[in-house]
Parts: sequence; C-alpha cells; structure tokens
Amino acid sequence: MGTKTPNGAGTPSGAGRRNKEADKRARIAAAKAAAARAQRRSQLTRLGIGGGVAAVIIALIAVGVVGLSGGKSASTAAPVIPATPANTATGRDSTPPWAVPADTSAAVQAAGLPMLGAEGTVLHIHAHLDVAVNGQPVTVPAEVGIDDAAQQISPLHTHDTTGVIHIESPTQAQFSLGQFFTEWQVSLSSDHIGALTVDASHQLRAYVNGKAVDGDPAAIVLHAHDEIAVVYGTAAQQQKVPSSYAFAPGL
Repeated sequence: MGTKTPNGAGTPSGAGRRNKEADKRARIAAAKAAAARAQRRSQLTRLGIGGGVAAVIIALIAVGVVGLSGGKSASTAAPVIPATPANTATGRDSTPPWAVPADTSAAVQAAGLPMLGAEGTVLHIHAHLDVAVNGQPVTVPAEVGIDDAAQQISPLHTHDTTGVIHIESPTQAQFSLGQFFTEWQVSLSSDHIGALTVDASHQLRAYVNGKAVDGDPAAIVLHAHDEIAVVYGTAAQQQKVPSSYAFAPGL
C-alpha cells in the first residue's frame, strides 16, 4: 500500500490561509486609505482655487460698484420737496361735489410733490379746510393724496372727511392751498372754484382764521392749526365764516 499523506500535508495550513487573507484585507484597506487621501487633496486643491476665484470676482464687483458710484456709497435718493410751493391750482372745472381723483399719483405729481412710502416726520402739522358753495358745505374727501393700491402717500393729504389737512413731510418745506386743490383736482383761482365763476351776484373769497385774504387763494401757505375757508356765493353768504377749528388732541 502507498504511503498516506499526513492530514493537511501538501496544502496550506488553516493558519496560513488566515494570514494571507488578513494581508489581503490590509492591502485593500491601505489602497482605499491612499485613494481617500488623494481625493481629499484634490478637493482641497479645488476649494483653494475656487476660493481664490471667488475672491477675485468679489474684488472686481467691488471695483465696478465703486467706479459706477464715483467712489461713494450707494444710497436711496431723498424725495424732492420744492422750496417754494405752487401758488396755482389746476384740476376739474365742474360743479361740486368733488370726489377724490381716480389717479392719485398723477394728481400729486401735478402738484409738484412726491409720493412717499411712509408719512414724513421732520415737519408734522395740521390745518383745516372748509369749503362752502351757495351757503352749503362741500365735503373735502378722505384720502386726498393717498394711493392705497400702491401703498404710497403725499406729504400733503387727508385721512377722513373732517377737512383736516395733514402736512407730514420728510423735510422742512412750505405747502400751499393750491398744491392741495391740485391734489384734489379742483381748479381754483381768484375768480373761480371748479366751474363756479365770479359774477355780478356771486363772490369767491378766502379766509384764514376768520380774516379775508386778498388775491389768489391758491397762494395761501398752510400753517399749523390754520382754519381756512373758501366761500363761493352771494355777499350775504360770506357773513358766517369760521375763525378757528377744534382739532382733536394730538393734532
């Protein structure tokens, strides 16, 4: 009989196989680690380049902005309020009542005033306007100078139908009755209001704090707590003219 090969002789031992497998796993792990390190180096390199490019782009943008602005910081332009208010009033030549105009922004622009995003606070005063025609009061409408749809407001405006005119400006300035009537879109001068003209039996007079004012009523400058009355009618209808107005507390 032939000689038997001892158990396990001629083939790798179990321990040997385990050592080879462990070596193989170690080589694979080392290769993966090296690949990971190479990938990280590549990522760092790309980031370094990207950061440099971003820095260059930001610098170029900054230079461009400075160049366009003349080296000054960009700022929002302040609204322009005319130093001298308009002393005329343009608008409808019709009979009362006179509603608030359909295009508020256009009416305010015609008065030479800007539309603001909020009420001004540098100048904040109030005056009161009464208008009477043939012995009957004419309502001064709410929201003259206010554009609800655009969320904008003139420095010269009304909030309600009391006749209180709000002057809330972002700068110190003077405002006139003519500017307000133009915002209201009612034509006014020394010889007419709307379609109502002076004739042999009808007068048009303006009063400030009960005292008659000569000339064009549109030229009247508004002051704090002025009571202004514009009266069209007969001589007898000019007699009862208010000299003051009871402003609400805080106005």
